[in-house]
Amino acid sequence: MLSAKEVGRRLNVSDNTINNWVRAYRQGKLAEVGKNQKPLSEIELELARLRRELAQVKMERDILKNRLRGDCLSL
Repeated sequence: MLSAKEVGRRLNVSDNTINNWVRAYRQGKLAEVGKNQKPLSEIELELARLRRELAQVKMERDILKNRLRGDCLSL
């Protein structure tokens, strides 16, 4: 069984949020979670998409950088 911290890391969600979901599930109130939140605007959705894309590009950059560093060491 994974810890809330590990699940949060894998889903890119805070462990506090995971704990809140687990608590709501145990109390039978999971369906009520998030009902009071307002829908995201187009700008907020675009910002979230751009942040995900930036994180992906940074990860790819780091992989390539580490790969190049490894190739240089083998010369």
